[in-house]
Amino acid sequence: MGGPGALVARFEAPPAPWAAGHRGVDLAAAPGADIRSAAPGVIAFSGVVAGRPVVTVTHPASGTPPLRTTYLPVTGTVPVGTAVAAGQVIGQLAPGTGHCAGRDCLHWGLLRGERYLDPPALLGGGASRLLPLGRDR
Repeated sequence: MGGPGALVARFEAPPAPWAAGHRGVDLAAAPGADIRSAAPGVIAFSGVVAGRPVVTVTHPASGTPPLRTTYLPVTGTVPVGTAVAAGQVIGQLAPGTGHCAGRDCLHWGLLRGERYLDPPALLGGGASRLLPLGRDR
């Protein structure tokens, strides 16, 4: 199962905006764990959505429309409108919201406008490609 930060569930893009899919990645974490911003930005939202605490960070220098990262279930500790650095604590993981089928986890999402993207891409962790063995360089 892995320790803190281990991948619990991968991103699965929905075939249509209204269709089923997994709009982020789930990472193993214990209740009360510090949650950090993945990139520099500004706290755009900190509150409750559908009964779960959520923090959203907008990343103004990321293009148009700017990227946004979402973190749930996270109880925010930084006021809306505050600039944050990459790696800065923005809240703590809330306990027992049932997102990860019986275990606690962080759901980390990434959006550009209304389009969901695979969050590790923000960190340069895009799709891996293997080269064939014996390929000349």
